[in-house]
Order: sequence, then structure tokens, then C-alpha cells
Amino acid sequence: MGEPVVEVADLVKTFRVSEREEGLGATVRSVFRRRYRDVQAVAGISFGIEPGEVVGFLGPNGAGKTTTLKMLSGLLFPTSGRATVLGHVPWRREDRFLSRIALLMGNRTQLVWDIPAADSLRVLQEIYRIGETDYRRARDELVDLLDLGPLLNKPVRNLSLGERMKVEFAAGLIHSPQVAFLDEPTIGLDVSMQARIRRFVAEYNRRTGATVLLTSHYMDDVVALCRRVLVIHHGKLLYDGALAGLAERMTPYKLIVATLHDGAAHEDLGAYGAIVAREEGRVTLRVPRENVAERTARLVGDLGDRLADLSVEDPPIEEAVDRIFSGELPVATA
Repeated sequence: MGEPVVEVADLVKTFRVSEREEGLGATVRSVFRRRYRDVQAVAGISFGIEPGEVVGFLGPNGAGKTTTLKMLSGLLFPTSGRATVLGHVPWRREDRFLSRIALLMGNRTQLVWDIPAADSLRVLQEIYRIGETDYRRARDELVDLLDLGPLLNKPVRNLSLGERMKVEFAAGLIHSPQVAFLDEPTIGLDVSMQARIRRFVAEYNRRTGATVLLTSHYMDDVVALCRRVLVIHHGKLLYDGALAGLAERMTPYKLIVATLHDGAAHEDLGAYGAIVAREEGRVTLRVPRENVAERTARLVGDLGDRLADLSVEDPPIEEAVDRIFSGELPVATA
């Protein structure tokens, strides 16, 4: 591993927002005397990202993900804390820094609506001062990866949402950034186009070695692209580790799957745990983690030779993420 390309230490962002009661009287009073409250969007998070990593950044709406990406890309100043990206302090917005990073947001466009996408790419070539040879190399690679040939000469307003998102990726990456911040890049796309965008991100990372920090509410995006995830909730970092270990840390229960020789369609196993699934011959029980050993031993002792198979599993990763996105406070285990 080399030096981290993204380093974050105790990063905090607090917004001051005005508030008032409803009604005409409150509106008039607010002209002369406003009330404010502080909203802490990011509450002191710390992490580092190594060169070439593709890291998922997960959390429910309002958790602080986009605010963090905006600070790391230099769009927002933090309230306190430190961060560097490629050795630069992002909010200083130095030219050398801006030419080496990209922020792509699924619900934002940087393309000019009424001109062909190829012309928008030429505009970006001038903005980033890309030499003709480097521009053609980057453009041709992106056209190949994203299958953009038929789209470049169409006005952007004539493109479908999926087509426009593909061209947005080309526009965001035309300057060959070393770090890409992707905020909900597949939002609103159909299943087929989501899969194509995922394949593109994986192949782009493989070919260029670019570091990627990705937010998404589509679990398929994260599973397909990220070995490591960061989980943020109420502005605080709850988890930083392998995707495979997320369910263990974020769910306070395990699943015991019992298969019986004589079938379990009518077997009452509710005394051993909450029944979450029942198939012919098999029952799946949800059991608190601290009780798994005791419940497993009881099942073996009580069912004896009738028990054909018994397994203990972590719940699917989707369940852990659903708990986070639904706003439940996850229970972390050591």
C-alpha cells in the first residue's frame, strides 16, 4: 500500500439554518427578528483511502454523505477538522488539485443542453487545458468503454436519461482524474443501464488505477464494485471495513437454518428464535447473536436424529444496509 490519496481527520460541517413558525404573523416577525439553529451534517469523521481503492460510502438520506464529498472536492469549507486529497487541501481549490479530481452527481449535469455532447467535451478540453493528443486518447478510451459513438453528435436534449448519464461520465472523466467522487451515479436509471454503468466504473478503475469513493442507494452498485465500505449515520462514521463484515457489525442477530429429515412445514420451532422463512423441510430462525451458541445446542439436543443439517449464517448484506437506510440505530459488535 502507498500513501493514502484521501485523508480525513475529525472533519465537521455545521450549517446555520433559519426557522420560523407558520402563518402570516410569523412571516412578518421573521423580517425583523430571525431565529436560527445549528444543524451538524458531518460530526467529526476520520478515514483514509489508498491509491486505486473503490470504496462505498453508505448511509440513509441526510446522513452527511454528499456534504462530505462536497468538502473533499472543494465545494464546501468544513467547520473544523482536516482533509487532504492527493496532498492538497480541497477547499483551497488549487488548479493542480482541481485538474486531478472529479465529482459526478447523478442528478446534476455539466453538459450544455442545446449542443452536441462532442462540443461539450471540447469545451471541457479548453477548461482543463488538455493537449490534443491527451484529449483524443482519453476521449477514445471513454467512447470505447461507454459505447458513445452514436451519441456524441446528438444535442444533449435529445438523449435519453441513460444515454445522458453515459455522456456525463465521459465529461466528468475527460481530464483523466486520479480521484473520482461518484454521488448516486446510477440514480433513476433502469436495471440494464445501472449494470452497464457499474461495468464501466469497474473497468475504468482497472485500466487507469483511479481511486473511487462511491455513494449509492442501490446495493447492487456497492456489491459489484466495493470491497470496502464506510457507513455514516447522523454525520458520524459507524463502520469502516470490509463489505463482507458489514452484516456482522450492523445486525444484532444471526440466522440459524435447520433442515429436518421428516420435513419442517408444520414444525413449531418458534421457541428457538423468530421464524423468518419456512420451506419444505427447512426453517430459518433469527436469533440474537449472544444466544446463538445456546440455541444451536438446544436444537441439536432436542431434535436429535431428526436433524439433517444445521447452519449458522450472517444475514444478507442487504438486510444490514436496509437497517441503516431505514434510520434504525445499528448495534455494532466488537
